[in-house]
Amino acid sequence: MKTFFLSLHVVAAILAVGPVAVAASMFPAFQRREAGSPGPALLHRICRVYAAVSLAVPVLGFATGATMGVLGDPWVGASIALTALAAVLLVLAVLPGQEYALTGEGPATGAWAAPRLGMLTGVFNLLWVAVTVLMIARPGSSA
Repeated sequence: MKTFFLSLHVVAAILAVGPVAVAASMFPAFQRREAGSPGPALLHRICRVYAAVSLAVPVLGFATGATMGVLGDPWVGASIALTALAAVLLVLAVLPGQEYALTGEGPATGAWAAPRLGMLTGVFNLLWVAVTVLMIARPGSSA
């Protein structure tokens, strides 16, 4: 069962978080160069849809951690905290910033919108890199 949940968790992370990371990273440049074209709106939609699908990643992560008996390990706690931070950043900053950039309304409009979205997306991606490193290195793990 452990291998089954771990496989699903990794596949979900690749297929759900990966598209969000790529589309969110591409959005600022597309918005700068191609505002008014369907490209930025499509990237925003990809981010929204895959953000919802990526909810499966922590659910499967908890199932995996439970079957492996590692939910109390510090590296798992750190991964959970970083995942929650990445989710909050995506939901409260990146997605609304994209929406503001598309509609021209709100605080993330104007000349600084694309650089700010680029920075926020970079932080979002770095959080996922940190989670990935923790999942592989598992500091303090006995395995």
